Amino acid sequence: MMSRVQKGLIAGFFATVAVSILEAVNVFAGPWVEPFPLFVAGLIGMPGNLVVGWIAHFIAGTVILGSLFGILCPRMPGQTPETKGIIFAVGAWAVLMVSVFLFGDPRMFQGSGGFGMVAWMLATHAVFGIVLGNVYARLVSREKRAAREMANVATAH
Repeated sequence: MMSRVQKGLIAGFFATVAVSILEAVNVFAGPWVEPFPLFVAGLIGMPGNLVVGWIAHFIAGTVILGSLFGILCPRMPGQTPETKGIIFAVGAWAVLMVSVFLFGDPRMFQGSGGFGMVAWMLATHAVFGIVLGNVYARLVSREKRAAREMANVATAH
């Protein structure tokens, strides 16, 4: 039996992979806006280091956001798991935006950034939330189904 945090970690990993595919298209076919891994690398003091940005992106999406969603999901508003995931991810996006403007360098959003970058980050966070909620709900329902099946098994005497 997996804990909610473990389910959140797995869901966070799959959601990060989904967003990373979108970011890879942005990096290699565009870039239309500054790639999120470069943005993250700049936030942690290593501007221009795409590898560090990807690593930090996976850690943040999987470990931090995934486990936090696992803890908060049962208490979150929303009718569907995907709605809960979107609410959670847009909340994470809002915290990121406020943090950058309060503690970071808001000039990050000038030049190739700006409104396009903010909108792109909001859209990718929404995709993250949809995948996060969906995978988490599938893990929960799979565990419930397995528990029901085990309850119907006869004893081994």
